[in-house]
Amino acid sequence: MKRSNIIFFFTFLVFAGILIASISSCGKEGAASPTGLNIQYEVLNLSPDLGAIDLYIDYRQVNGATSPYIFSINPGYFYVTSTDVPYQFRPYVPNASTGTVLFSRSDILKTGLKYSLFISGNKSDNSLTQTFTVDADTVPTTFGRGKIRFVNVSPTATAGLDVYANGTLAFKAVPYKYVSKYIEVPVGNYDLQINATGKTAILKELPSVTIQDGRLYTLYTYGYTNRADSAAFNAGMITNW
Repeated sequence: MKRSNIIFFFTFLVFAGILIASISSCGKEGAASPTGLNIQYEVLNLSPDLGAIDLYIDYRQVNGATSPYIFSINPGYFYVTSTDVPYQFRPYVPNASTGTVLFSRSDILKTGLKYSLFISGNKSDNSLTQTFTVDADTVPTTFGRGKIRFVNVSPTATAGLDVYANGTLAFKAVPYKYVSKYIEVPVGNYDLQINATGKTAILKELPSVTIQDGRLYTLYTYGYTNRADSAAFNAGMITNW
């Protein structure tokens, strides 16, 4: 009888431990796995004088101690492991977990979607701003077509920008901080030319952009049309899906 009681006691302890661990994990939203949430996020630091920055989600640094977001470099999407907020952006401080909060966001992110945050403007004149996008759309309705949209985050392009795809006007008079809708285009290689609205001079040309079947892309511009240094007008492409 004593042996049976000992076995029952240890069996109960094991079961209780498993039950407590299960309840604890279910009660922590921040413990959700990347696969479970399937939310992806990317940060584009497009401010020439902001300097390197870190991202803290729910007060925890997520970009790595030696991997800050630096001007014009897009490190790509990363999986968000929690829907907790806030999202705090702080100046990069090597091997430190503190810093003044530059700005904070509390966007509601939904499972299965991708998001981008474009940071533009200048810190020196308090013109820093953020353009937040949901990187999703319906798939093309016709086989052999992809989709592309245009995001203008060039602070001096306030009068708008035109985008030509192989000589055909694809986006017209897109103002600063505006996110266009996705448009369908046939698959293939494209010469993308970006002009100031109504002007013939080409501000930037991307001569060999490939659009694949069923894929979504974002063309974005940044920098200053009146500068010729590292902060000069430029453009980039993102494959969203």
